Amino acid sequence: MPYVFPPPATVGLPITGRDQQFPVRRVYCVGRNYAAHAREMGFDPDREPPFFFCKPNDDASIVPVPAGSTGRIPYPPQTANFHYEAELVVAIGKGGHGIPVAQAAAHIQGYAVGLDMTRRDLQMKMREAGRPWEIGKAFDFSAPIGPLTTLVDIGELTAGAITLEVDGVQRQRSDIGHLIWSVNEVIANLSTLFTLQPGDLVFTGTPEGVGAVERGQTMTVRIDGFAPLVVRVD
Repeated sequence: MPYVFPPPATVGLPITGRDQQFPVRRVYCVGRNYAAHAREMGFDPDREPPFFFCKPNDDASIVPVPAGSTGRIPYPPQTANFHYEAELVVAIGKGGHGIPVAQAAAHIQGYAVGLDMTRRDLQMKMREAGRPWEIGKAFDFSAPIGPLTTLVDIGELTAGAITLEVDGVQRQRSDIGHLIWSVNEVIANLSTLFTLQPGDLVFTGTPEGVGAVERGQTMTVRIDGFAPLVVRVD
């Protein structure tokens, strides 16, 4: 039976060293997964259970940025406090529900460098009102992502420097090893709430140093072992 209009195309992320793309199914994000970032946002960083929110999986929200190029995103409407959040992104290649921590790595297709762009003023307004964060997190062009590097090629990531620069000035610096909940623990916990499927992406949280970016500025995110993710705000 035909659709009333053509359905949207699946967003694909290029895979480093492969003539293939990773088809995106869902986009999950972990909130406050670095202790220093939790403190700068006014929260106790004790190891409470992780919490999650989602971003759209369409080409309006996800911005694939090929290695060696500069992605471009517009300054979004209805905000005066547009924040960067550098993150390690995990791509799920094998589905499952109730995945044990010890088996979580077997469900990973690979990793990528990502930005969880945030309309911070709108997020804070919703948080103070006890309402969902969508208008602060799930807007157009909110998820720039670099190419995927497979687990086979890079190995399991448990440590590695993560940094973000704005126009060459470093704003964020930490290490993947400082995650409150490790990548495998995040996958295991998330899989108790949702049945994970191949194509899912998981943004694992951002370190301290988040802040505003303005029109005309360029962000560069680096994680050890990956090509930099470079994104300019228009």
